[in-house]
Amino acid sequence: MRIVFFGTPAFAVPSLKALLAAGFDVSAVVTQPDKPQGRSRSQLVPAPIKVIAADLDIPVLQPVKPVGDVFAETLRRFDPDLGVVVAYGHILRPDVLAIPRTGMINVHASLLPKLRGAAPIQWAILHGETETGVSIMRMEEGVDSGPVYHRVATPIGYEETGGELSHRLAQIGGAALIETITAQMKDNEPPIPQDHGMATFAPKIDRELCRMKWEEDAGQCVRRLRAFDPDPGAWTTFNGTEVKLFGGRIQDSVDHSSIQGCLPGTVLQAGERLSILSGRGGLMVREVQPAGKKRMAVADWVRGRGISAGQRFE
Repeated sequence: MRIVFFGTPAFAVPSLKALLAAGFDVSAVVTQPDKPQGRSRSQLVPAPIKVIAADLDIPVLQPVKPVGDVFAETLRRFDPDLGVVVAYGHILRPDVLAIPRTGMINVHASLLPKLRGAAPIQWAILHGETETGVSIMRMEEGVDSGPVYHRVATPIGYEETGGELSHRLAQIGGAALIETITAQMKDNEPPIPQDHGMATFAPKIDRELCRMKWEEDAGQCVRRLRAFDPDPGAWTTFNGTEVKLFGGRIQDSVDHSSIQGCLPGTVLQAGERLSILSGRGGLMVREVQPAGKKRMAVADWVRGRGISAGQRFE
C-alpha cells in the first residue's frame, strides 16, 4: 500500500514512524514550509516531520497551501492508495481528498465528536476534562466531521500539562493508526458516523486566551497554566513587564486574615514557591519565563527582582 503522509509538528512523528515500522510504503510527505526563527528571522527551521522524511530519503512537498492544479498533479504522480493526515495545519479540499484511491484518514487528538478543531489537547485541559483520547477518522469536506473508524480513550493526569499529554496522545495515535489500517480498513469495516449534535469545538489558540485571568478560581487558573505548558505559555504582567508562568498547583489553604482587601493577582508569598491570590483561593507557581529570557525556577526570579508579598500580577 502506497501512502502519502500529511503532517508537520512533533505530534505527527510517532504516526509516521509507526507506518514505516509496520512496512508501509510512504511514498511522499507533505508538510508546511520551513519557518523563519531567531531575532532577525533569517534562519529557516524545518518541521520535525521534514527532518524525519529527509533522513529516510522520502520525497517532501512543502506547498504554502495544498491547493491548485500543480500541487494536485504532483501528488497524483505518487499514485497513492491512502492518505494519512496528522496535525498538518491546513484544511484539505475535496479535490485533494479524492486523490488517494481509498481516500484519506486523520489522526485526531480527541474523542470525536468532542473537541473538533485545531487545539483539542489544550482545550481538553482548559475545560477540566478528565478523559480524552485519539480518533481515527475518515476525512471529508467538513472540519473533523467525518465518520470514525477507531477511538482510544485515556485519562488526563491531575497535573498533566499540554506538552505531556500531547506526547502521550502522539504515541497512542501512532498505534491506533496502524490498528485501523491493518484491521478495520483491511476487513472493509465501515467507519461510524459522528453524532453532530454532540460536537464541541477546540479553535486555534490566540494570545488573549493564554493570558491569566486572576479573577477566575484557583482551579481554572491552574488549568490555564497546564494547558499552555510549554507552548505558548500562559502569561501575565508584573510591573508592566510580561512574564509566563508554569508549574501551577492549587494552594491547600489561604490565610484569609492576610488577604482582606487584596485583589486577585496579589502575591501572597514569594520564595522557593510563588503564591498568588485568585478570584477564589490561591495557587502556587514553580517556574517563570520573563520576556526574552529562558524558563527558570521561581526562587531565582524572585531573588533577582526582589519580589515580595503584596505586589500584584495583572
